Amino acid sequence: MIEFTDLTKRYGKFTAVEHLTLHVPAQGAVALWGVNGAGKTTVIKCLIGLLRYAGRITVDGCDVQRQGRAARQRIGYVPQELAFYKEMTTYDMAEFYARLKGAPAARIEPVLEQVGLSEHQDKPVGALSGGMKQRLALGLALLADPPVLVMDEPTSNLDTAARSQLLQLLVQVKQAGKTILFTSHRIEEIEALADEVAVMERGRLQFRCPAAELAPRLGLRTQVKFILPGHQLEQALAVLQREGLAARRNGVGVIVEVAPGEKARPIHTLRRADIEVSDFEVE
Repeated sequence: MIEFTDLTKRYGKFTAVEHLTLHVPAQGAVALWGVNGAGKTTVIKCLIGLLRYAGRITVDGCDVQRQGRAARQRIGYVPQELAFYKEMTTYDMAEFYARLKGAPAARIEPVLEQVGLSEHQDKPVGALSGGMKQRLALGLALLADPPVLVMDEPTSNLDTAARSQLLQLLVQVKQAGKTILFTSHRIEEIEALADEVAVMERGRLQFRCPAAELAPRLGLRTQVKFILPGHQLEQALAVLQREGLAARRNGVGVIVEVAPGEKARPIHTLRRADIEVSDFEVE
């Protein structure tokens, strides 16, 4: 569905992306992973036609540089930084984008319902929460029902609850058959949404792997903070350490460092010891 062939983007003497060749299959989901400056956003900007480049990119067979309009019609794009007319209502904003995209007005209400904004369609966009604005951005990207969804750090500015809600929605979009390419620095997001990960460093593709293999391959760890009753803190610490978990005290809780796929392990360990977990946070 999406083909990058020898993609290279230079700014003078600086090379942002160098000889990238990457395939995103139809109805597949591929994540671009890398630190800031790895070239992920540059790849996205080339794909949606914002930057000139060397090499070739095609979307559903349409060359992005030679058939730009046809390629863009096949893409729904969710940027990292959102820009809306704050005074417009949610519905009016969707209607405005529908006209721009040539989408039928009949699509507006079903899409707003899909992203959970039906009850907020008369509210000014400026009054929406950050999570609602991100869901609106997703809805606008889906208005014309494009086969491809492209996202740049879709959950980067959201709190934990809003991030979880958006991720659940994106999983539903994926299951509906969209082809997805997105950038992310959150391992939970990649494990939930991506089939494969393309790891980039200094503009070059280093390797590709299944999403489930990224964390162990890179040696990534996740910190989970458990809030516990004060009288059980020392007992909890001892129980977790006996299980071979890296645990330490932190204020009113215990912090445990685990592999991203083992976040539930400390909870099960504490439950077996009849230790109550009041709350937890993933850091």
